[in-house]
Amino acid sequence: MSDFVIPEIKASEDEMIAIRHHLHAHPELSLEEFHTSELVAGKLEEWGYQVTRGLGKTGVVGSLSKGAGGKSIGLRADMDALPIFESTNLPWASTSPGKMHACGHDGHTTILLAAAKYIASPACQFNGTVHLIFQPAEEAIGGADLMIKDGLFERFPCDCVFGLHNMPGLPVGKFGFYAGNFMASADTVKLTVNGYGGHGAHPDRTVDPIVTGAAIIMALQSIVSRNVTPGETAIVTVGTFQSGIASNVIPESAVMELTVRAMKPDVRNLLIKRIQEIAELTAKSYGATCDVEVYDSYPVLINRDEETAYARALAVEVFGADAVLDEIHPSTGSEDFAFMLEKRPGTYFLLGNGEKGEKGGCMVHNPGYDFNDEIISTGASFFSRLVESYCR
Repeated sequence: MSDFVIPEIKASEDEMIAIRHHLHAHPELSLEEFHTSELVAGKLEEWGYQVTRGLGKTGVVGSLSKGAGGKSIGLRADMDALPIFESTNLPWASTSPGKMHACGHDGHTTILLAAAKYIASPACQFNGTVHLIFQPAEEAIGGADLMIKDGLFERFPCDCVFGLHNMPGLPVGKFGFYAGNFMASADTVKLTVNGYGGHGAHPDRTVDPIVTGAAIIMALQSIVSRNVTPGETAIVTVGTFQSGIASNVIPESAVMELTVRAMKPDVRNLLIKRIQEIAELTAKSYGATCDVEVYDSYPVLINRDEETAYARALAVEVFGADAVLDEIHPSTGSEDFAFMLEKRPGTYFLLGNGEKGEKGGCMVHNPGYDFNDEIISTGASFFSRLVESYCR
């Protein structure tokens, strides 16, 4: 892939790797990306961008126009880290215990910075406007939605938007494109069962929230198998169940948290509806009540056919047919770039980080993960060619 990298981007590769390692060593959680956003904003200003800080609290947008063309394009990178203790022991490992760039957002930020430097240089010729969107809080809260609510697309109009994610398990530097429903919606559902506590030796005088909660959990297992059309993707996972502190005490309440995934909006709505009905009515049958709260919700990520085909064809043109993978399948993972694709045409694509057992092959959200520096220049070159091609 290095044969197709833009020479000016290749020349700044050592500088960009140093930036990536710095970001990895200083991870910041969602909406705490103050150091990261200042570093990004400083670099963009140095290269001549008009910089706007503070969208979605810690988001940054760098804007640049060349020529008199009316087209505009948005490129997005996420910046936040995860609450994970790193185990890599690398020289650039996290210096903040319990915080780690375990999803490669440090690499995504660096890819967009590497593209930004080239796009601002005389070597990059385009006719229009580019908006570089550095987004906070992808891992939680939905930073894309926060930026949109702060007027992202009203203040920085984009005819289309593009984003990427590194993907362990795919060959280094290979691209993956998929048109249509690509990544699942994600909802966190909190169920609080309210019973009546008492002595464990006298359960008849109580309303046991643990027994009620267990019944709810078992009943929830029927949703996918009995309410969802066979062949549709749907997941209801109970990830936590917390109640009680002593063996001889029946507690007052029990709390469960679920992750709910679907590949279609109507299936998503069905899952939430049935969870609420089952939780409330099962609790009632045991003499208890159940409060249902839905939050941290991301929509289905839907790639537009036209923009996906455009990006795929450009990747073939720039890097060759062998650089584009044919077998890319939808994922039940979620991604808040979905909010941006609800507002603007575009596509979200994958960039191989390394196959299993090789450098970059460790899966994301793992304490042993590290972004593969070998793909920085590849991703930056493709982002840059998107700008040059789209804004002719």
